[in-house]
Amino acid sequence: MAAEQTLLFHVSDIHFGLEDNRALDWVKQEIAERRPDAVAITGDLTMRARHREFDAACRWIRSLDVPVTVEVGNHDLPYFNLVERFFQPYRRFRGIADRVEREIDLPGLAIVPLKTAVRAQPRLNWSKGWVSARALEKCLAAIDALPDGVRALVACHHPLREVGTAGTALTRGGSKALAELACRPSVLAVLSGHVHDAFDIVEETANGPVRMIGAGTLSKRTRSTPPSFNELAWDGESLRVRVRNLESVRTPDMQIDDVPEDARPPRQPGEPVAPVRQVPRTDPPVH
Repeated sequence: MAAEQTLLFHVSDIHFGLEDNRALDWVKQEIAERRPDAVAITGDLTMRARHREFDAACRWIRSLDVPVTVEVGNHDLPYFNLVERFFQPYRRFRGIADRVEREIDLPGLAIVPLKTAVRAQPRLNWSKGWVSARALEKCLAAIDALPDGVRALVACHHPLREVGTAGTALTRGGSKALAELACRPSVLAVLSGHVHDAFDIVEETANGPVRMIGAGTLSKRTRSTPPSFNELAWDGESLRVRVRNLESVRTPDMQIDDVPEDARPPRQPGEPVAPVRQVPRTDPPVH
């Protein structure tokens, strides 16, 4: 007998500080009316991890009267206070501490966190992802501990793509993580954000395929699509993805077919662009 449908909202890259209030009000209303079983927020709640940005983000998240799990994004670690970044990196999440990297267990389905944002790494660009051995071990242990028959959605901020379109590492350890996840039949997909355009692709590994689902942004820092979030429906057999947006653009027109290097609008030939092609004329501000 098929399970009752489970409804999930996958939200990412809110970027309070450059948030899109019209989009946020709409998503909050959708959550209140549709009552999803859970909301997965895959990182970048803020622009520069300022206190006022976190205060606004925490207020918005606390106002959602459904189970929420929050991943940490690279924009959520302190930029200007290195002491805090290294010794208390999650201090500004105190208003939603119980939701950070939280496993959510639903009937027949679990959302399992995987940390990809790190305080420091041995390369200049600290905005990119890094799956440490410890983070992967913790995620795999949580998946392996699930009861028989329970499927898993792995939630992280950075797409687990080791090499990006320009040949530089996007998420170090991403290939190993995907290969390990491919060994676990309970894993339905990996949910992520970071690149500000939605996608739904299959990544091949030495151990088999893994589905990767990316959510767009709810900020003014758009890449090639308007602000959006993913609506996921699981009926016990299939996981369906619908990219919701205020402009009523169809899901296939909102999704890119590859993972870009970063969230900046595409400017060079070969960079992934969504069919809707709503590329800003100028790069959105970063401050």
